[in-house]
Amino acid sequence: MNLGMLWFDNDPKASLEVKVERAAAYYQHKYGKTPTLCFVHPSMLSAVREALSSERAEEAASQKESYMAGNIEVRKNRSVMPNHFWLGVNGSAEVAVTQ
Repeated sequence: MNLGMLWFDNDPKASLEVKVERAAAYYQHKYGKTPTLCFVHPSMLSAVREALSSERAEEAASQKESYMAGNIEVRKNRSVMPNHFWLGVNGSAEVAVTQ
């Protein structure tokens, strides 16, 4: 992902998945494309893994670097501040759409 949109959401009552969905809906409205990739601070992904049920925790453990929120891959990135979401279209997804 070369370009993206930075989104801030610090709603303590909303789950990470809900926050990503909110950001994705805005991205879709603004840019006319559905985002496929979202970067978040590692602490946000760690909190999700702790909250997952044991079944989903095993799945998350196998995907150490990412988490799926609907159709959007959520990856950790130390450059992104907590409560911020950097959304965009994954480069490989862009190539598939244009071909």
